[in-house]
Amino acid sequence: MLRFEVSTDDLLHSRFGLSPVFELTSLLRVLGRLTSRRLPPAWAARLAPTYRELTADPALRALLALHSRHHGPSFLAQPPAGLTQTLADDLAAMRATPIAEVRREIDGCLQRRPCRDEAVLAVLGRRDVVDRLATAIATAWDALLAPDWPRLRVICERDVLFRAGELGRAGWAAAIAGLPHVHWRRGGIEIDRLLGAAPVPTDGSGLMLIPSVFIWPGVAAFSEPPWPRAILYAARGVGALWEPTPAADPGALAALLGAARARIVLALSAPASTTQLATALGMTIGGTGDHLAVLLRAGLVDRARAGRSVLYRRTPLGDALAATVE
Repeated sequence: MLRFEVSTDDLLHSRFGLSPVFELTSLLRVLGRLTSRRLPPAWAARLAPTYRELTADPALRALLALHSRHHGPSFLAQPPAGLTQTLADDLAAMRATPIAEVRREIDGCLQRRPCRDEAVLAVLGRRDVVDRLATAIATAWDALLAPDWPRLRVICERDVLFRAGELGRAGWAAAIAGLPHVHWRRGGIEIDRLLGAAPVPTDGSGLMLIPSVFIWPGVAAFSEPPWPRAILYAARGVGALWEPTPAADPGALAALLGAARARIVLALSAPASTTQLATALGMTIGGTGDHLAVLLRAGLVDRARAGRSVLYRRTPLGDALAATVE
């Protein structure tokens, strides 16, 4: 069990972030069968041909070699600055890593897990190895993850909105409640699935909490530089992407409200903004706003401001209607 000791200062400085590059490398590990996790069959079948084509590039195979144990060297996945992190931000941080540090981390990976692919070793031995790996990451992102990222990012953002609301309502213990394998106990945060020889102090710098899609159903943590103390966890609701449960049939609700409004009501199991709903449901922002206005007048949803965003959520009446098909 890994335990983070937290203080009042840690709670004040804890924050959320998103890591696009961590999501991509996690997806590559799944597609490369470097982890026990698997994609849903239809999703895997869609990505498999593209993945096979990408692995013809020795730079992509070099990425897989470096990630053959856990999540690879830290220069490939720098800590995110916050919730607005983009892949371009990740690649810029990667390219800024001193080459001596890059060489040290690559050598350490190869010592722990030797590689016999000569083409891969040639890439990893190049002076421009960081640029080669960054290009491979960008290519894999465009081919494998970019089309799905807006929808997946919404899942992560909605998790943060939910936990931020719980934080304001009842504090950090409530905010982390329900995180897989993570528990608030005796003034600290404990992660059951991870090993730790001794409690890890956070030195008042706080924790970074990072929701993830592809880490489901597991959890990961960082406690060594350049990362702050960080917990990467499965975003709330992401299990629905994996579990082979039948989708809710909104037929009766659609007959009452119309198909688009029924989908919005069902999607509001957690608060969301107009933009998030439109992205998740593949609708226009204007059309989504019009439907929300009707649902608001009908008393099926209400709204509240959270920072610069206006979040919609179901009312008890909306919950009752959704419960008939969920």
